[in-house]
Formats: sequence, C-alpha cells, structure tokens
Amino acid sequence: MIEVDDLTHRYGDAVALDGVSLSVDDGEFVLVVGPNGSGKTTLVRHFNALAEPDGGTVAVDGVSATENPVAARTAVGMVFQHPRDQLVASTVGADVAFGPENLGLSHEEIDRRVDDALAAVGLSGFEDERVHALSGGQQARVAIAGALAMEPAHLVLDEPLAGLDRRARDSVLSRLDALNDDGTAVVVVTHDLRGLASRADRVVALSDGRVVADGPLEAVRDRLAGLDVDLPVE
Repeated sequence: MIEVDDLTHRYGDAVALDGVSLSVDDGEFVLVVGPNGSGKTTLVRHFNALAEPDGGTVAVDGVSATENPVAARTAVGMVFQHPRDQLVASTVGADVAFGPENLGLSHEEIDRRVDDALAAVGLSGFEDERVHALSGGQQARVAIAGALAMEPAHLVLDEPLAGLDRRARDSVLSRLDALNDDGTAVVVVTHDLRGLASRADRVVALSDGRVVADGPLEAVRDRLAGLDVDLPVE
C-alpha cells in the first residue's frame, strides 16, 4: 500500500502540493488526473522518493519513502512520460538489467528478471536490439519492462500512452491489464481517460496542488468539468 498523509511540496515560493492525503491499495488501478501544473507528476515522484516532501509523509508498505528510498524504489516502479528519457543502455537487455544490477543481485537472478520482464511486455528475444532503433510503442514497453524487472508491488506510469499510435496503445494497455490482473497496483497519470476509465477502480483529480475528487469515475465525473480532462463518452 502507498499512503500519503498531508503531503506538501514547494518549488521555491510556488506550492505544487498542498496538504494532499490519499492511499493506493495493493492491486488497485488508479488514475491521477488534472490540468498541467496541478501537481500530478510531483505527487507520484514522492511515491518512490524521487522528490522529498516539504511537509507530510509518504509510506510504501508501511516504510517511510524518505527514510528508506531504496525500499520505496524497489516496491514502486516508475515509468516516466517520455520513455526514451529513462532508457540508459544501448541494448534492450542491458537496459532492463540496469535496475536489478544496482540491487547487487546474482547474474542468474538478473537474467531471470530480464527474461520475465521482457516476456511480460511481449518483447522476448529483443535482448540484443538497439533501444533507440525501436518504435515508440516498443520503447514504452522496454521502459515498463525495466520497471517490472525490479519486481515492484506498485507500477506508476506518467502519461504512458502519449504519442503512441493505436496499435502501440492497445499493446501497452493489454500489458497493464495483465499486470493488474496478477495483483500489481497500477497508477496512471493522465489527462485523457478514454481507454483507461473502464479499467480504473478510482479516479483521483488534482487542481492547484489539492485533491478535488477521489472515487469511481461515475461518482466524480461532474467534478472533473473544467479540469482539462478528456472523458469517455457516456
């Protein structure tokens, strides 16, 4: 479980998060929505201690993310908005192995995790492919595989469908469905609920750094008006 309690974050004099409290249960599928500048990305970067609170706390599976960032980053996999930005190696296999290698795991365990992660995103046999020669959809799946190789209990994705064509979108969504069905909590930051709303247990909406709605889509739909959120047709 991810637990956020009265979280505040500032960039200089600007308040990005203002007393945010929420939780993400194990196995939940949650959408975090809101206009640009509402605090969405800042919020999820606290889940695995990529950002440090100015006030409040974040705990992952009962452990403070700030006090134990390694535990947080092991439990919470993060896929950034532009997958190319987080690809750190020249080949697919080396990129997916990067995280497990930093955990000091054995070569056998690293190989197992890489194989399992690539199979999970439909890229078995791509180990020696050059990452920058892949399509956008394939790069997105490599980024997801890199997160999965850490074997996280929670997977956070920031605008994972942005810029993908229909085929790539469908591929990524099918992998998220499978992961969630297997018990992985999935948190997706997005402004476009189309294609995602039917999968979500909850929608959390932010505006000006505060939670303004939290619940099933049909319960909060009216409160999403004016938040620059693309809703599915009823």
